[in-house]
Amino acid sequence: MAFESITQKNWYEILGAKPSDSLAELKRKYQKLALLYHPDKQEADVPAGEVEERMQRFIEIDQAWKILGNEETKKEYDLQQREDNLTKEWPLHAQISLEDMSWNEDDQCYTLSCRCGGNYTVFKSETKDVSLVCCDTCSLVIEIL
Repeated sequence: MAFESITQKNWYEILGAKPSDSLAELKRKYQKLALLYHPDKQEADVPAGEVEERMQRFIEIDQAWKILGNEETKKEYDLQQREDNLTKEWPLHAQISLEDMSWNEDDQCYTLSCRCGGNYTVFKSETKDVSLVCCDTCSLVIEIL
């Protein structure tokens, strides 16, 4: 499942949560907000504009829970957020395909030398999950295509 369109929002912020919160803590925060903003729980004399805002907020809360309440989608979202943060904070040195890297049969990994003398390393088990790799010595990052 790709999160290109939904990674623009910070789903943790919407729930008032942190990435380190447990699933039980995320659920508690979701339930509290869902009750607060649920359309059936609104007062009858709320202005129409506010009803629409509260409905939108409830939809966002529900979307956040659908992503963060599932271990698999939460893991994928967290990984995507981490990659987005790396590209914002660290200089992207190059875009490389795995075929351009050296294969090491003994260690079951791909490596590429960095201009600093360090290495970029991608283990075989990570090839499907990783798209950004940090140098083991400096702050440069490569993107695996």
